[in-house]
Amino acid sequence: MARWLARNLGHRRSAAQRSEEVTRVKSRERVLAALAHREPDHVPLDIGGTDCSGITKGAYRNLARYLGLPEQTVVCDLMQQLVCPSERLLARLRVDVRAIYPKPPASLEIEVRDAGQYTTYIDEWGIEWAMPKENGLYYDMVSHPLATAEDVAQIDAYPWPWGGDPARAVALRAEILAARQASGAAICLLLGGGGVLEMATFMRGMDNLYVDLASSPMLAEALLEHTTQWHLQYWDMVLSQVGDLVDVVCEYDDLGGQAAPIISPQMYRRYLKPRHRQVFSLIKRKTDAAIWFHTCGSVYDLLPDLLESGVDILNPVQVNAARMGDTARLKREFGQSLVFWGGGVDTQRVLSRGTPHEVQDEVRRRIDDLAPGGGYVFAPIHIIQPTVPPENIVAFFGAALRWGRYPIA
Repeated sequence: MARWLARNLGHRRSAAQRSEEVTRVKSRERVLAALAHREPDHVPLDIGGTDCSGITKGAYRNLARYLGLPEQTVVCDLMQQLVCPSERLLARLRVDVRAIYPKPPASLEIEVRDAGQYTTYIDEWGIEWAMPKENGLYYDMVSHPLATAEDVAQIDAYPWPWGGDPARAVALRAEILAARQASGAAICLLLGGGGVLEMATFMRGMDNLYVDLASSPMLAEALLEHTTQWHLQYWDMVLSQVGDLVDVVCEYDDLGGQAAPIISPQMYRRYLKPRHRQVFSLIKRKTDAAIWFHTCGSVYDLLPDLLESGVDILNPVQVNAARMGDTARLKREFGQSLVFWGGGVDTQRVLSRGTPHEVQDEVRRRIDDLAPGGGYVFAPIHIIQPTVPPENIVAFFGAALRWGRYPIA
């Protein structure tokens, strides 16, 4: 079955099929219809359109080899070891979105260093990251610059990066226009950093920051104020230059664990909701693009607050997390106002260890639940890891092409 799907993803096409491809709905129109909660011709497809729906080097090489394509591995996200998929592969999979990464600030020159069993680097925030040389899959944090800070004065005295550095947007406008011309796809503009809460945990350490939220609110507020300002600086600068060209802007904050939110709704409303509203309101003043918000895990209890904060798109629907698996219920309760991006199949078990047939079955179930009426973009729940067989990736997209045509049966 997987080989049949591979053929139908572009190995053999009749003249009639080629003609249909020429006249089919443009990718950008398809995505914009879905974002407006209308049914296009087909559920839009994404892989690599954001840095939370991408593919790692090992998985990409295996997939390219399986499809008989050049194994072009240009890393576009050093920490996650994500590959920028080639236009040839994206066209083969009928992907409807393209990611645009910001440039680094002028003051930053990443130097990957040899550290014995690891390679390491320090990012613009002063955080050190390390990856094992042997069988390393991605970089992980090994130091937090503000882990030992004891008061607000130490937080304020830190040399915080400047989100508004115009170097981040150098040649970005031309890059977006070229991507749209080459692909006809919708454009997702990425952040180039973590979320407001996420960056505070990176700077302080997760354990420390969550203790601060409960017992040292002034310290927590100071950290969050600095990370919020970075976001405001970045979006004000970059959207002033390209806000008229982008369709989706990507924001982040991991708020959910496997069993429950990692921050209570009450604490979210106290510390984060006002700051998210501030950032999202600025974005909406600068562009008509939809706000795509990534949070893993069980976030059902936070969805009303995220909508009130200004979120348009939830990424992903982590179907194996508590209260997230009933996708029909999620669609029924939130589908009129929230777009679901990702959630096509359980990545922790089915996509990585299931059979192609199991992958297809779950893809069909999620499309049946989430696609009717629009408001759904089909994508992996998160990054496709090297352990995912290429047969399953092909089955994943092949099933979406097969069952994602409107009207959904």
